[in-house]
Amino acid sequence: MSAKRPRTLRTVTGAGGRPGVYELALDPGRSTLDTAIRVAALAEDAGFDALFVPDLLRFGAQGTIGAQEPLLYVAALSQVTRDIGLIATVSTTFHHPFNLARMFGTLDHISNGRAAWNLVTSSIGEENFSAEPLPSPEERYARAAETLEVVHALWDSWQPGALTLDPDGRAVLDRTRVTPIDHAGRYFSVAGPLNIPPLPQRRPVLIQAGQSAAGIELGARYAEIVFTSLPTLQIAREHTTRIQARAAALGRPGGVPLIFSSFHATYGATEEEARRLVHERIEAIDYEQGRALVADMLGGALDLSDAPLDKPLPESALPEIAAINARRGRAEIFSRYARQGLTLRELIIEAQDTGHWSEVGTPEQLADAIEERFRAGVLDVIALNGLDDPRLHDLIVNGLLHELRKRGIVAPADFQGGTLRANLGLELEP
Repeated sequence: MSAKRPRTLRTVTGAGGRPGVYELALDPGRSTLDTAIRVAALAEDAGFDALFVPDLLRFGAQGTIGAQEPLLYVAALSQVTRDIGLIATVSTTFHHPFNLARMFGTLDHISNGRAAWNLVTSSIGEENFSAEPLPSPEERYARAAETLEVVHALWDSWQPGALTLDPDGRAVLDRTRVTPIDHAGRYFSVAGPLNIPPLPQRRPVLIQAGQSAAGIELGARYAEIVFTSLPTLQIAREHTTRIQARAAALGRPGGVPLIFSSFHATYGATEEEARRLVHERIEAIDYEQGRALVADMLGGALDLSDAPLDKPLPESALPEIAAINARRGRAEIFSRYARQGLTLRELIIEAQDTGHWSEVGTPEQLADAIEERFRAGVLDVIALNGLDDPRLHDLIVNGLLHELRKRGIVAPADFQGGTLRANLGLELEP
């Protein structure tokens, strides 16, 4: 993979908004896709590169994030959009690679080459798939690596020239150019070949989420883009250096994988308005619920119900990172905050953004923060959410994006190359 065009920041936005799918489900006259269709139109008009659909596999306080099945959701959106990329979050822990190859391959076909897979290994939801406990991160990532080997082999099982057109426009199949993969591994036995036509992109764009050591290894080896939660520039530099150095050691081209960061921004038309909005948000925090949120950020096994709000957590209360089975990267970030001396109250405030990058200010001030990371080489793709809100839409599109384009950081609003891969300037590696 190499970038053929000058390096620019790529933009992604979530496909959700308000009213959400639960509100829409209560209205018999509307589809639960209605808001996403509107957001997709706004995003295409503003020149966003892709729509992003997250997922969780558990009912509960955070279950609304996984409100509908992502692949079906983006497949529907593919029929009401023209150019924008479609990123679906799907776990390798609870899916078989032959099904994954077919599902993402089909999405690539019906979207004319706009499919991207945000690969996760799932830190929750195991109770809905078996009675077994969730495997360790190392085990989940080992399964993910084998899944990718199988999926890539299946996508590549059709050689060039396997499918051609005769003079009458009928498809002609050369079976000698479609080969079995005969995979026999630790987790899967898959004969192949894939039984759908070769994909428009040959392989959909691969995004991977995970910041533990095992997650970094998987991303460095396979991912074209890694989705991260890097709250500070220092942490972003450390993570980017680590993963790109490992990728280089594995023989991959320089600059990969690209770094994709969420961006939790508080926008104000003035700095005073932005600060007021932050103050109001902090004033509205339920600190008792916040104790449970911080415990979750630290691995989920702590009881912070009696911990004093205005004192740091004792070292003895912090978890052993290697023993954490779920969201280990998040636990590393919040353990680091605690060791820096943040009080429980301050940890609760930080936890409102769940360890993601957070900034406050006017569009110009937010552009300064984004430019700093972009120029430092630790930001290649950014998620900007809130297009469904008219006020935020104006501040994002006419404020922040306009400013970033004026500085030459974000490219003009023109989808290039015909596929998502081509638009992002990503070439398949050998």
